[in-house]
Amino acid sequence: MKREPVTSSVIKSAGYDPRTRVLEIEFHNASVYRYYDLDAQGYQAFLEAPSKGTHLNEVIKVNCIYNEVTSGLETQDHPHLM
Repeated sequence: MKREPVTSSVIKSAGYDPRTRVLEIEFHNASVYRYYDLDAQGYQAFLEAPSKGTHLNEVIKVNCIYNEVTSGLETQDHPHLM
């Protein structure tokens, strides 16, 4: 999934697929998580939140199933994971 950089002290980038309703978050520590069944309005609210980390913790994590997907990333995009 293509992610775009975001301004956050904990989140490096975010991407969203409206077809599957999946939000993908890359943290500054290189871990990547996917959050499932988030509607487009929820993604827009995340992008507009004054604190994306707080919004993720207080709104998205409590309403979405999520899992870490770092181990499934392509190593060419993340050579430090090789």
